[in-house]
Amino acid sequence: MDIKSLEDKSSILKALGHPARLCIVKGLLEKDGCNVSYMQNCLNIPQSTVSQHISKLKAARIIEGDRCGLEITYKVVSEDAKRIIAALYNT
Repeated sequence: MDIKSLEDKSSILKALGHPARLCIVKGLLEKDGCNVSYMQNCLNIPQSTVSQHISKLKAARIIEGDRCGLEITYKVVSEDAKRIIAALYNT
């Protein structure tokens, strides 16, 4: 393995290392995408906190958002993250 590949995988693991971010990614996979309001209600944390976690997941290229008017629906785009969640939860 080259160092770039290891760095990429390490950044995914770091991003998924927080319980809220792990929950967000798992929820996005189960629901096939959702918006911040849904995540906020599901996690029972402030919207600003959810937005900070989303920023970290986007920076790690784990999720992407699709804008429709004022609403953004997020989905998981990282195949590595999908495999990690599947391995963690035996899905």
